[in-house]
Amino acid sequence: MAQICRVDVDSGEIKYEAVPETWERLGGRALGARILLDEVPPLCDPLGRHNKLIFAPGTVVGHMVSSCDRISVCGKSPLTGGVKEANAGGTTGLKLVWLGLHALIIEGRPGDPETSSVLYLSQDEARLEPADDLAGLGIYASAERLLDRFGDDVGIAMIGPAGEMQMTAAGVVHLDKDRVPGRISARGGLGALMGSKGLKAIVIDDAGASMPPLVDKELFNDARKRYIKAIQEHPQTSEIYTDYGTAAMVAMCNAKSGIPTRNFSAGRFEHAEEISGEMLHDLIAQRGGEGEHAHACMPGCTIRCSNVFADGDGETIVSPIEYETIGLLGSNLGIDSLDTIGELNVVINDLGLDTIEIGAVLGVVAEAGFMEWGDGERAAELLEEIRQDTMLGRALGGGAGLAGKVLGVERVPVAKNQAISAYDPRAIKGTGVTYATSPQGADHTCGLTIRSDVDQTQPEGQADVSKDAQIKMAGYDSLGICLMGGFAFGQDLTMVRDMVNGRYGWGVGDDYLLEVGRQALRLEREFNRRAGFTTADDRLPEWMTEEPLPPLDTVFDVPAEDLDTIFDDV
Repeated sequence: MAQICRVDVDSGEIKYEAVPETWERLGGRALGARILLDEVPPLCDPLGRHNKLIFAPGTVVGHMVSSCDRISVCGKSPLTGGVKEANAGGTTGLKLVWLGLHALIIEGRPGDPETSSVLYLSQDEARLEPADDLAGLGIYASAERLLDRFGDDVGIAMIGPAGEMQMTAAGVVHLDKDRVPGRISARGGLGALMGSKGLKAIVIDDAGASMPPLVDKELFNDARKRYIKAIQEHPQTSEIYTDYGTAAMVAMCNAKSGIPTRNFSAGRFEHAEEISGEMLHDLIAQRGGEGEHAHACMPGCTIRCSNVFADGDGETIVSPIEYETIGLLGSNLGIDSLDTIGELNVVINDLGLDTIEIGAVLGVVAEAGFMEWGDGERAAELLEEIRQDTMLGRALGGGAGLAGKVLGVERVPVAKNQAISAYDPRAIKGTGVTYATSPQGADHTCGLTIRSDVDQTQPEGQADVSKDAQIKMAGYDSLGICLMGGFAFGQDLTMVRDMVNGRYGWGVGDDYLLEVGRQALRLEREFNRRAGFTTADDRLPEWMTEEPLPPLDTVFDVPAEDLDTIFDDV
């Protein structure tokens, strides 16, 4: 029987509880929102004692089904001030479920602000122990020490120096299946929330544990087989993303004039081919050694859209390089070298920061004249300011919104104070609606519409395609299913139905994914309403509604009424 584990970092008390009835059929993103509504004062200080850090595995997590073992990290966002869920692959979700946990809730705030602890969880015990030897260490050195201390088979969720310094661009980093700390619940500053709890890392030792039982093994396995077959037959998940990863989006977004270029001042990058998925694939193949162009971040994943990017000697620079990182650290900064992007990527990872937020920050810095476009060396110097915790570093580590205010820049690409990701909303307007209206703040994973059957450059119909995408993604996030898995599940939602019924015997219907998605959105919007959000927060920056995007010369012109009524029937 699954349980809730509560950890009070002030008293040190760790206790296990039965799952409340209203939480039993929720997981991931929906569960996180439910817990926030039930237990966190919406007006509380996000870095204060009343906020809670929640680790919620998705509903179907635990059986190593391809792309279905994601973890949701949730809390009131220190960056947006509203509801936040940031999910990731790796092994954290899988191992928490194997330990029988429905959710892990971190509460309180240590009396000594200098406290640094590791939370250790296993079948036999749960304890907090000092982490003084890890204080200030980067992600990679921290992971190495923790694996040496606790063994190679544990899962780890941790923060870097930026999280310890409670910088609001910090995320929570997880190990991938190869024990590399390369998967990050990046968005919304949840690493700062973890830092406010005095937690450097959570170690999950699932030795002796096993998969959760299935109520109807035959039904579950039949759904799994149909799902894997759908993955193998879909070109996106059997060819494009396996060969080129998410970097395949460089060519597509550039062709649609939607790739962020020089702080979102243009939608096409003249050197896009140099940082494309095809170039990434070819460099990895040519260099050999440790490089991999088809790499799985989660055990059992057959899509393998991750990668290991190696240098000219075949030694790993970073794993992985994703499209969002290429867009924000590459074209957005005028940088046309994958090697430079990879080198910046690994430093940002080591600090435990969100590459989207920091890429947007550096674009603002360049806009202000403190960095030349294309100057990777200067970008690296600015990252060192963050590591050294200088006054400038503090401004940069606080996200693009703060950097824009400090540096006096108007063109700051944020919604709800969170950086817009690598799809310019003036060219891909449905995704712009998602940025504006998602309770999560600007986040393409909450409802990407680039493949929707609608003219991306016209305002008509964009709210409808965004709403549809947001409902589906809220459902996938609640189930623990990767965005990539949506290509296969989207062909036949009865696979979701049968997987859930085979696991739990709940008797859910064909539209279960959509029902869960709607429920998650309702819970999130209610939390934000209580936190003081209004329709005025469901907007993009004014400059994006007035400044035409070259070469399309379009602005974001979806009517306010469409934004204000998008969720009326959800």
